[in-house]
Amino acid sequence: MNPRPLLCALTALALAGCMVGPDYERPQTPLPAKFPDDSAAGTTAAAAPIQADWWTLYHDPTLDSLLASALSDNLDVVFAVARIEEADADLREANASLFPEVDLGAVGARSRSSGAVTTPVPISVSTDFRVALSTSFEIDFWGRLRRMVESARAQALATHYAKDVVTLSLAGLTTQTYFSLRSLDAQITATRETLASREDYLGIVRRRVDSGLASDLDLNQAQGARSDAAALLKDLVRQRALAEHLLGTLTGRLDLSLPAGDLAQLPMPPIPPAGLPSSLLERRPDIRAAEENLVAANAQIGVAKAALFPRISLTGLFGGESQDLSTLVTSGGRIWSIGFGLALPIFTAGRLNAEVVAATARQKQALATYQKSIQTGFREVADALVNVAQTSATESDLKESVDAARNALRLATRRYEAGYSAYLDALDAQRSLNLTQLALIRNRQAQLSASVDLIKALGGGWQDEQHRAQQ
Repeated sequence: MNPRPLLCALTALALAGCMVGPDYERPQTPLPAKFPDDSAAGTTAAAAPIQADWWTLYHDPTLDSLLASALSDNLDVVFAVARIEEADADLREANASLFPEVDLGAVGARSRSSGAVTTPVPISVSTDFRVALSTSFEIDFWGRLRRMVESARAQALATHYAKDVVTLSLAGLTTQTYFSLRSLDAQITATRETLASREDYLGIVRRRVDSGLASDLDLNQAQGARSDAAALLKDLVRQRALAEHLLGTLTGRLDLSLPAGDLAQLPMPPIPPAGLPSSLLERRPDIRAAEENLVAANAQIGVAKAALFPRISLTGLFGGESQDLSTLVTSGGRIWSIGFGLALPIFTAGRLNAEVVAATARQKQALATYQKSIQTGFREVADALVNVAQTSATESDLKESVDAARNALRLATRRYEAGYSAYLDALDAQRSLNLTQLALIRNRQAQLSASVDLIKALGGGWQDEQHRAQQ
């Protein structure tokens, strides 16, 4: 008897069976056609392809090196990759349940009966050899196993997307921490200039006090202003060290030491086109992961419902049995058997129905999570667009403010040295210049951070039409 046609027929019968439970259909989540942007009225932008290495838009070799280390050595990424390996193995295990398991069993025994018993029997010696292939197979008539495979496949995809979420979040955090460090470099430079200026002023005030042209009040104010600048500088140096330590942890380079850089040398990435369509949200890995979790939960309803129906299984055995090895595989020693089993739940005290209700509830939870992730993504993109636009518009105002404060300080210095005004006017001018310089630097950092937020919110980046036309 050849078992191969029988196994093929059983597999075909299982796959031809019905599948209980709902088939997945993507739920509708109403969203505006495009993100809110008054300046983009009447325009539409096509969905640009995702640029995986979006940080190269900033054209900074140091940043590129940091991201390369982070994506290869960060332990969160290592953990996410291991989760993918586990999910892929679970999927292979689920797929294997659709096919029969075949086991090989072999037995060799020799026995002798004893004559020294209460009821004597003839002493005999027997030998038995047996080898056989056995199989057991559940006919997936109601689709329980196929729904399990469907769920495992969706969970594996969700795990892949979860790794993309980790990668995108890590790249964003590393980039923003780097920009924060460069911002602190610029603030340290500006504060050192302020400290040097206040030390110069302190010398001027001392000379005027010694000459009787100024009072001790001016001297105390100048000393206080110099000490304020020195304290601010020390605090900025402290913050830079912490940012550098964080970068070392993110990149797996705990001994990381970066020389000072210039924030102003970092170019801004391309501004996204007006009228970005909200359909860009579909490429966000967190939204895709949420949808795959919804697919998996939907399939689990079918698994729970299939448990309410009879479970049909087949068993088979084919091999040989003989007392002599030479005749073990001959036709005379051949053995086989085919079995049929059916298990129908009769009384479970409502357990199986409760599992269906629980699976349905979990599907509703996954649906709410998926829809909320879409709404959250829409808000994040809208917020990032506003931040990019407003910080960019603010930069010109802050530059004018810095120029005005610098001119005011020059004039206040001349007036004080000429004795036309009190030192308080010069001190106010010094403080105004320092504050506007720091505000301009921090606004530049906010611009870069907003651009990173927008790239993350869009799921990995964009390419403007001019850049795509050059490719």
